[in-house]
Amino acid sequence: MRVGVITFPGTLDDVDAQRAVRHADGEAVPLWHGDHDLKGVDAVIVPGGFSYGDYLRCGAIARFAPVMQEVVEAANKGMPVLGICNGFQILAEAHLLPGALTRNEKLHFVCRDQWLSVENNTTAWTGRYDRNAEILIPLKSGEGSYQADEDTLKELEDEHRIVFRYVGDNPNGSRNDIAGITNARGNVVGLMPHPEHAIDALTGPTDDGLGMFLSLLDTVVKA
Repeated sequence: MRVGVITFPGTLDDVDAQRAVRHADGEAVPLWHGDHDLKGVDAVIVPGGFSYGDYLRCGAIARFAPVMQEVVEAANKGMPVLGICNGFQILAEAHLLPGALTRNEKLHFVCRDQWLSVENNTTAWTGRYDRNAEILIPLKSGEGSYQADEDTLKELEDEHRIVFRYVGDNPNGSRNDIAGITNARGNVVGLMPHPEHAIDALTGPTDDGLGMFLSLLDTVVKA
């Protein structure tokens, strides 16, 4: 399993994402934002951070990076793509996922371990989880409030495309307690919390996030 991890100017969590891939017995392949080259990978992770300094809007500049043109094309052909935090914002800006991520409800940066409910375990990234399982992984974002119009929310609900919901207090004002969603095909997933920071109980609150990377391994093997 060869998984590309993109680095933009301002990316913070690319090294952590690469470590998570290796922890799942995959090969992490660094991808540079300025290259039109996915290097023949089986999947792509768009990691967290502050791409291009989060100028204009989070992810608004990164969506135009040369590498993202390749990601969009590959995702539309079925390649698994995961966007984490800033990566989720980039996938929304690139229209690979619907809706938008806006400033947190109370305008504060939120950094805490967060319980999530697994609402959909049929995506390329969630097959290792039981549906309705609750997992604990870190959340750290200032613009993580998921917003969409009523028609989009209804479509996400009706098509079971909400992948994760916040459990307990909603940390950022996201509509319908949404923490992560998928596209209709189930190969593209975006979420605000950070599974790559919960792959080992020694360094994270749990190892609950590892299931996402092991799920990808299953997806790639089956393909």
